[in-house]
Amino acid sequence: MEVSSEDIKVISRLVDDLCGIVLDETKGYLIKSRLTRIAEETGCSTFSELYYKVRYANDKTLQTKIIDAITTNETLFFRDTTPFEAMRHKVIPDLIDEKAGTACPRRLRIWSAACSTGQEPYSMVMVLYELLPDAARWDIQITATDISDTAIRQASLGRYSDMEINRGMTSQMLAKYFNREPSGWKVKDEVRGLVAFRRINLLEPFVGLGPFDIVFCRNVAIYFSPEARRSLFLRLADTLTPSGYLFVGSSESLTDLGPRFAPHQHCRSIFYRPNKSGAAAPQACLAGAGR
Repeated sequence: MEVSSEDIKVISRLVDDLCGIVLDETKGYLIKSRLTRIAEETGCSTFSELYYKVRYANDKTLQTKIIDAITTNETLFFRDTTPFEAMRHKVIPDLIDEKAGTACPRRLRIWSAACSTGQEPYSMVMVLYELLPDAARWDIQITATDISDTAIRQASLGRYSDMEINRGMTSQMLAKYFNREPSGWKVKDEVRGLVAFRRINLLEPFVGLGPFDIVFCRNVAIYFSPEARRSLFLRLADTLTPSGYLFVGSSESLTDLGPRFAPHQHCRSIFYRPNKSGAAAPQACLAGAGR
């Protein structure tokens, strides 16, 4: 099925409305490779026909198929490494200190805002268990969300193939936090039990979410329009506690959003504390340093 300039125009508009991803005139190959099968299955001879069927039939199942096809669920355990090092050596210890003497000294709330197939939130749990041997007795909850129903279903199962495990997982962590199964590996119940998965479109209001001590929203807004990107991070900041931490992708910067989003660096990772007025930038930790 060929892709005309009109096809690109209408499908780009549809994808932007559904999930905020911006496709320009160079993305005809992506539309063809990812949506041809869906168009053929629905009896459409062109992508423009597919657009009108989705737009005017309001078929939620078809919308979900398009979102799943377009969104990139590229992920791995401990992706980029440094945010998890900063979380372990700086962020969690500082949060524990700040919460000492409060009504909820052992309460931690974390949001993995684009969790894909679950590797990011499960990596967070492993960091917490490594740092807090009694983490099971803490009041900890990680909310993990994604726009893809398919990704959420897989993440909820906590099952991974050998290939997925080999992308970022160490043998020590594997032996400690996973059980071997005939088809691969499954996270242990104590890891799965700290994560609550749900489907959320980041373009929509965050109803019933927060406040969070930590939010990870990495490598999502790079596909958004400037307006949608700005709206997203301002709304994410509003879900954070006054001392909360916001992590974005290694290639992303929020300095254009104003002084509220001043960058901080630790363990070679950049993060933001948009609700912390007058916070001094922390010093980088030494390799292998503890708390």
